[in-house]
Amino acid sequence: MCRGLESLPTTCLERAKELKALFGSFLQKPDLSVIGHSHKTDKLRLNKSEPLKWKESFDNLLSNQNGLCLFRAFLVSEFSEENIAFYLACEDYRIIKTSSKLSATAKKIYEEFVCSDAPREVNLDHETKAITKKNLEHPSQSCFNLAQEKIYALMEKDCYPRFLKSTTYLEISRQVKSG
Repeated sequence: MCRGLESLPTTCLERAKELKALFGSFLQKPDLSVIGHSHKTDKLRLNKSEPLKWKESFDNLLSNQNGLCLFRAFLVSEFSEENIAFYLACEDYRIIKTSSKLSATAKKIYEEFVCSDAPREVNLDHETKAITKKNLEHPSQSCFNLAQEKIYALMEKDCYPRFLKSTTYLEISRQVKSG
C-alpha cells in the first residue's frame, strides 16, 4: 500500500522539516508577524498564525501549502500517505480538459489507488469501488467524486484529529501561542 518516506516528494519532506525548524527558531524572536526564507529558488513565506488556522478546519489545512506539506509528511509517518496522494490526484484529474488524457489518467488513478491489490490502495468499500469502476467506462471529471469524498471524510475523521494531536503540530502551535 504505502511505500514509506521514499514515496513522499523530496521537496515536500524538506519543506516539512524546514517549517518545523523555522517556526521553532522564528517564534523565539520578538517580531513574529511574517518570516521569509530562501531555499534554492523557492521563497517560503510563513505567517505565525498559519498553524492555528489549520486547527479551525480540515479545509484550512488542505488549502494551505505549508499545512498540506506537514500533513502529508505526518501521513507518511503514519503509513497512510496514499490517502492524501489519492485525494490530490483526484483534484488534479478534475482540471483535465481533453477526453483522451481523462481516460488515460483515470485508468492510472484507478490502477494505482482503487482496484483491489493496487500498489497504493485506499480504503474504500466494495460498492464505492464498483461505482468508480463503472464510471471509468465513460470517464469524466467527476468519475472519482464519490471515492474522493469517502477518502476526504476518512482523513477528516481519522487522520486530521491525529495530526492535530501529533508532537510536531502541538509543538508548533504551542510555540505560536507562547510567541
